[in-house]
Amino acid sequence: MALPVCAVRAFEPPRQPERGAPARTTCPRRHSRVEAELAASRPGSVAASVRAGPPRGVSHGFHTRPLLDKPRKASSSLAGAACAPLFALLSRGRRRRMHVLRRRWDLGSLCRALLTRGLAALGHSLKHVLGAIFSKIFGPLASVGNMDEKSNKLLLALVMLFLFAVIVLQYVCPGTECQLLRLQAFSSPVPDPYRSEDESSARFVPRYNFTRGDLLRKVDFDIKGDDLIVFLHIQKTGGTTFGRHLVRNIQLEQPCECRVGQKKCTCHRPGKRETWLFSRFSTGWSCGLHADWTELTSCVPSVVDGKRDARLRPSRNFHYITILRDPVSRYLSEWRHVQRGATWKASLHVCDGRPPTSEELPSCYTGDDWSGCPLKEFMDCPYNLANNRQVRMLSDLTLVGCYNLSVMPEKQRNKVLLESAKSNLKHMAFFGLTEFQRKTQYLFEKTFNMNFISPFTQYNTTRASSVEINEEIQKRIEGLNFLDMELYSYAKDLFLQRYQFMRQKEHQEARRKRQEQRKFLKGRLLQTHFQSQGQGQSQNPNQNQSQNPNPNANQNLTQNLMQNLMQNLTQSSSQKQNRESPKQNSGKEQNDNTNNGTNDYIGSVEKWR
Repeated sequence: MALPVCAVRAFEPPRQPERGAPARTTCPRRHSRVEAELAASRPGSVAASVRAGPPRGVSHGFHTRPLLDKPRKASSSLAGAACAPLFALLSRGRRRRMHVLRRRWDLGSLCRALLTRGLAALGHSLKHVLGAIFSKIFGPLASVGNMDEKSNKLLLALVMLFLFAVIVLQYVCPGTECQLLRLQAFSSPVPDPYRSEDESSARFVPRYNFTRGDLLRKVDFDIKGDDLIVFLHIQKTGGTTFGRHLVRNIQLEQPCECRVGQKKCTCHRPGKRETWLFSRFSTGWSCGLHADWTELTSCVPSVVDGKRDARLRPSRNFHYITILRDPVSRYLSEWRHVQRGATWKASLHVCDGRPPTSEELPSCYTGDDWSGCPLKEFMDCPYNLANNRQVRMLSDLTLVGCYNLSVMPEKQRNKVLLESAKSNLKHMAFFGLTEFQRKTQYLFEKTFNMNFISPFTQYNTTRASSVEINEEIQKRIEGLNFLDMELYSYAKDLFLQRYQFMRQKEHQEARRKRQEQRKFLKGRLLQTHFQSQGQGQSQNPNQNQSQNPNPNANQNLTQNLMQNLMQNLTQSSSQKQNRESPKQNSGKEQNDNTNNGTNDYIGSVEKWR
C-alpha cells in the first residue's frame, strides 16, 4: 500500500529552511498559499512567471504552447521551490480552465485597446475635418486645426457625449412613438386625426336633407354671462366619460376644482360663485337620477333660480347637450349593468308635475334588484325601460300623456315620441356619438369655442362587445328598440353632415386667409415699385422730362396695368370659389367674398399710391 506524500515526507529528515522562510512541519497542501507566495517571490520560478504574466507589450495568443501536465523542474539550488508551484496543486481540468480564462482576458484587453485607439483616431480625423471646414468658412479661425492635446480630449468627450445621447434617445424615444424620429413626416402629409374612427370609408353619403341652419352649430356661449350648459345623461352611452371631460379636461380661465375622493367638482364662472355647467359631476343629480328631457326642462330653471325673485331672475339661455350610442350595444351594456345589481330606483320619472303610479310603470323584478338575470328574461319583460330608452329620454312625454298608455293608440304614440325626439335632438346645442369620440370632441370645440386639454380616446372593446349573441337575438334586440334604431340612424346622419360642414367651412376660411395674404403681398410689391419709381423721378427730373415729353403717359400706363391686374384677380378668385364652394348657398357667398376682396384690394392700392 502506497503511503501518501505527507507520510513519506514526515519520515524524511527535516530540511533546512531558507533564510526568512518559516519551517514546514506539516503537509504542503495545508500551506500551499504560503509556499506559492515564497515561490513567486523567487526569480526564475514557474509560479513567478505565471503570476507575473507576459512582458509588457507581449500577449499570449491562440498559438501559445499549452501548459504541461508537470511543472518545469527548477535548479538544484531551488529544489525546495519545485515542490510548491501553484499549478502543481491544481488538477489538469482546472489548469485548462485557467488557461482559457487567461486567453479571454487577453482578448478583452485587445478589444479595449482597439476601441480606445479607434475612438482616438476618429476624434483626430474629426478634428482635422472641423479644422478644414472652419478654415474654409472662417478665415480667422484657421488656428482650430492646430489644437493641442487638451482640445483633442475635449473634442473626443463631445463625440462620446453625442453617441451616448443617440443611444439614450433610441431607448427613451423609439422611432414609432417619437415625432423627432419620424422621417416620413417630411415626405408624407399629416394624417387626419378625425378620419374613419369606426373603420368605415372616409366618404359619407347623406340620407337626409338638412338646411344650413341645422348644420351650422355655433353657440355664442359666454362663460362670464348667465348662460348654462345642461348635460342630459342617458344610461350606458359613455356619458360618465364625457361628463368627466367637461369638468377635468377643458381649458378655462378658472378651471373646475375637483378634490380627491369626491365625484362632484366646483365649476364657477370667473369672478362669480355661480356654476356654468349643470351635470352629474358639477351639481349632482339635482333633478333626479338620470333625468330625461321632460324632467330637465321643467326642473333646471327652478333649481338654478329658485331662490331668487321672479323679477330678479336673469334671462338665461339653456344649452342642452347629450351623447347617443348604438342601440344594440347600449341595450347589452345596460343588461350587463343590471346583472351586476344596478336598479336606478332613485329615478323620479316626474312628468306633468307627478311621478308615475305603480300601475302605469310596473316593475320587472320582485326583489331588491335584478342581479343575475339572464338575457332572455331581460328581453321578455314588457315594462322594461331599457326598450327604446333613448327616444323616451329625448322626447316630450307630456305630448303622449306621460306614462299612461291608454291616452292614445300605441302606433300613434310611438310616432309622436319619435318625431319629438328627432326635433329636440336637432335643436339641441350639441350632441355626440359614442362611436365617434374625436369627431365629438371637434364638434363640441367648434360649437362652444372651448378647447379640451387632451384628446378623446376611442375604446373599441367594451362590456357589450364581449357579449356574443347570434343573429336571432340581435334581430330581437333591434325589434325591441326599433324607435332607437331609427333615431340613431337619423342622429348619425345629422352628426356626420355637421362634421363635414364644419370641416369644409374651416378649409374655406383658411383658403380665404391665404388669398388675403397673397393680395397683401402683391400690394406691398406694387407699393415698393411705385416708391422706387417716384424716387427715380425725383432724382433725375430733367432727364425724365427730356425722355418723356408727355408725363401723363406713365400714369396712364400704370393705371391700365392696375386695372388689368385687378380684373384678373377678380376673375381668378370668382372661378376658384365657383369650383370649390359647396352647391348649397353658393351664389351669395361667392359674390360677397369677391366684392369684399376686390374692394379691400382697391382701397389698399389707392391708399398705398
